[in-house]
Amino acid sequence: MCIGIPGQIVALHEQQPDHAWAEVCGMRREVNIALVCEGKPDALIGCWVLIHVGFALSKLDEQEARDTLAALHEMGEVEADVALFLGKGEAR
Repeated sequence: MCIGIPGQIVALHEQQPDHAWAEVCGMRREVNIALVCEGKPDALIGCWVLIHVGFALSKLDEQEARDTLAALHEMGEVEADVALFLGKGEAR
């Protein structure tokens, strides 16, 4: 199963215009924002996005993002891949 993880865009990448940094459960991840950027990239700072394989696929409202993160944390006890992405395990 493929899972998208909510993250909040916190900064733009300094060298790649289609990339930004998203905070996911306290960890920063580089993500491609080309699919969600509808204007100036800096307008995305503070926005919540659904991230899958390094791409921000869609925007989320904050409550939906927090609800999804809570559900994923519960799944983390069962799904090893979810726990790894959320920073609870070791890389393989």
